[in-house]
Amino acid sequence: MSFPSRVEICDVGPRDGFQFEEQFIPTDRKVETITALADAGVPRIQVTSFVHPEWVPQMKDAETVCERLPARDDVTYAGLALNQKGLERAHAAGLSQVDLSIATHDTHSRANANMTVDEAVVQAEDMIRHAHNHGLDVQMGFQTVFGYNEPGDTPLTQVVEMSRHFAEMGVESISLADSTGLANPRMIQECAEAVLEAIGNVPLVLHLHDTRGLGLANVYAALQCGVNRFDTSLAGMGGCPFIEGATGNIATEDTVYLLDGLNIDTGIGRAAVGKAARRIENELGKQFPGKLHRL
Repeated sequence: MSFPSRVEICDVGPRDGFQFEEQFIPTDRKVETITALADAGVPRIQVTSFVHPEWVPQMKDAETVCERLPARDDVTYAGLALNQKGLERAHAAGLSQVDLSIATHDTHSRANANMTVDEAVVQAEDMIRHAHNHGLDVQMGFQTVFGYNEPGDTPLTQVVEMSRHFAEMGVESISLADSTGLANPRMIQECAEAVLEAIGNVPLVLHLHDTRGLGLANVYAALQCGVNRFDTSLAGMGGCPFIEGATGNIATEDTVYLLDGLNIDTGIGRAAVGKAARRIENELGKQFPGKLHRL
């Protein structure tokens, strides 16, 4: 069985994880956590999202967080933008990469962005052109790829064609999200193989949630297809406010443990990530679903 020799992790906890918390996490703690992840060897970190603070008050300090990030040549800091204004804010904040994300299911798209999938595609095309004009790398992400109401209710042909289309626009990477946690290893392999063939040399990223406990099994299935980039979140933080019952992302430290056991290099110190995760748990007074950070 062949696996990649190295896997690149992006920790999305400072965005996907923190934005799900009702208790405001102080800017100092956000910056400390991002710094701790960078010091632990995490090569990519999604540090914030540029959204209206009325809708996501946890991200109201996006610019301040970016201003205070430690300058490092070995870490890519990215921010999520859902519209043109968010893109302009990300550029003004000095980030080198902007992450865009649209739904693949009309019901979710209308709930999350108040537009159809086709309308979201047109908006994303325009945002990519503007991002490239600003010299920004773009990760193009797709939500609910493996199902919204039930497994597979997003046609694979649609996902493949959307991936092909945006890959041809020169994005840095294509990201497929199992937003609802409906994916299983068979679905992961079927989708990954088809999308990898469609996007050529453009890297494929998987953003997996662990709602049904299959997150790491899905990582293992994707590795067998040659996927070597994954989004994770320290302590398994995260969720989706528009998907009932959606739980957190696969935990960074749990994923690194799996990859270490397969002799796949990540460059990440699991103990250091676990320490940062425990600090957040203690500050918020709650337990997150990740496992190994408490060992």
